[in-house]
Formats: sequence, C-alpha cells, structure tokens
Amino acid sequence: MPPRSISKVFKSIPTIEGAGVHLKRAFGYHQLPLFDPFLMLDDFHTANPDEYLAGFPWHPHRGIETITYILEGRVEHGDSMGNSGVIGAGDVQWMTAGSGIIHQEMPKLSPSGTMWGFQFWANLPASQKMIAPRYRDVPAAIIPEVTLENGVTIKVIAGKVAGVQGPVQDILADPELLDVRLPPGAVFEHAVTDGYTVVAYLLHGQGYFDQGRDPYAYDYAGTGWLDLERDCSFGPETTILYEHQGEGIRVTAGDQGVRFLLLVGKPLGEPIAWQGPIVMNSREELRIAFEEYHNGTFVK
Repeated sequence: MPPRSISKVFKSIPTIEGAGVHLKRAFGYHQLPLFDPFLMLDDFHTANPDEYLAGFPWHPHRGIETITYILEGRVEHGDSMGNSGVIGAGDVQWMTAGSGIIHQEMPKLSPSGTMWGFQFWANLPASQKMIAPRYRDVPAAIIPEVTLENGVTIKVIAGKVAGVQGPVQDILADPELLDVRLPPGAVFEHAVTDGYTVVAYLLHGQGYFDQGRDPYAYDYAGTGWLDLERDCSFGPETTILYEHQGEGIRVTAGDQGVRFLLLVGKPLGEPIAWQGPIVMNSREELRIAFEEYHNGTFVK
C-alpha cells in the first residue's frame, strides 16, 4: 500500500494561556473533530522568562489525558493526589485526569533562559471518562532512542520502532509518540494502523511529508488572503494531518535535515462537549463537572 497522503496543513497560532504563558497553538478547539482522539497541542518556546514564569496555577481536569514533553527548561508540578516534582529536558509527564484531578504546572527559570516544551491533550472514551486519575513521570533516562542505518534517530516515548517499545504503555488511545530526527536527505518510513489519526508537528529544519510532493493536493489552513505561494516542503511550527487511509507514512528530509514529533492514535468517534480544562460527552456532564468543582466534590 502506498504511503498516506496529507489531508490538511496548519500553521501554529500565537496565544496566551494559564496565568500569562505565551505559546503557539498547533491545533485545538476550532479543529474538532479532525484530530480525534487528540484535542490540542501547544508549543511553548521562548527565551523570555516573562513569557513563561507565570505558569499554569491550580486548575481542574476531567475526561482527558494531558501529556507534557520538555526539550529545554524545567517545570514544577503538583496535584490533588499528592504527586509533586520537577520535569526537565527530555522528560515526559503523562497524566490521566479521569474522574477529576486538580493540579498546577509552574515553569522555573531555565539556566539558559529558554523554555521549550509541548503539551498534548488526548480525549478519553465515554466508558473511561470517570476512571480513577493516574499520574506518571517518565524521565529521559528511560526513554529509548533508536538509530536506523541511514542515521535517522527516534526517541520512542509511546509505541514501538524497530522492535523497541517506549516506556508509556497501556494507554486508552493506543498512542504512538515519537521524537524523530532525519539528517539531510534521509528518508523515514513508518508503519501506522489503517484508520488511526496520524499527525506530524515540525520542530526544526525542513522536509517533504507527502510522496507526491504536490502543494495543491491538500488544504492549507491559516494562510493570508494575499498568500500566493505554496510549497510541498514544510518547516517549523507546522502541523501536518494525514489522511486516515493507509498503513504507513514516508518523510524525506531537506538540505537542513528535519525534526518532528509524530503522534498516532485511535479515533473515538464520540460526541465532544468541551469547556476550558474539562472535556465530556454532553453539556449535562459539563454542568455536573463544574457544579462539583465549585461545591468541593470534584475530586473523587
């Protein structure tokens, strides 16, 4: 079967969240349900401490999983289950909010001044939205890195590459989360499950993500009304959503090489009711969640 084609391409949008954190939103609420089971991806990358130190003070979550991956800097966290600690460069925090958790994520001053990390939200199916919360720190030291014969390197956070299994397992969305680096001109081919959602988010360099290399074969969201240029290669802060049909993808690096995050998951195909940090299946479930939060019965 030929590699998957690109369905849509998005440019990240600057926004401010939490208590004043400047970030780029790769995709989110307005793209529902294109990325099912994934709800949101935020890229926080700045060398200005004033743009990240305010952080994300105490707030609730229900009905989702939040995944934080740090490339540079440190983030201190705490939650209503009594978990606390600091994650740094290369570390991952994977939290299943389930029936309800209250937590905070507070970036600390980086030695270099630069903070760079990502947070994904993954939806939970209706049958699992009220499961007990679960939290896990995944230190960089236990995340395996696979090097292929052509020099491609892959950090395997979740999923499997070349027989190497990532440390995050038993997740409901059956996800893959890979940090992939290609040297100039290298090709990366990766099998994916037919029907699963496949997303690439570019961090560095430039590459070709569609075998046909036709810049008019997909929708390109976020371009201006006078943007008369289209290209078939992509650079940083670009989100690529693949078609759902096909059992593999093929990426070819440009002259600078390319680095990207690859996210794969099983779609839920369920209704979504989303307000702020809570994602349920109906407006009534949202009402109950917010009532419980305000009357002190949110955490079970």
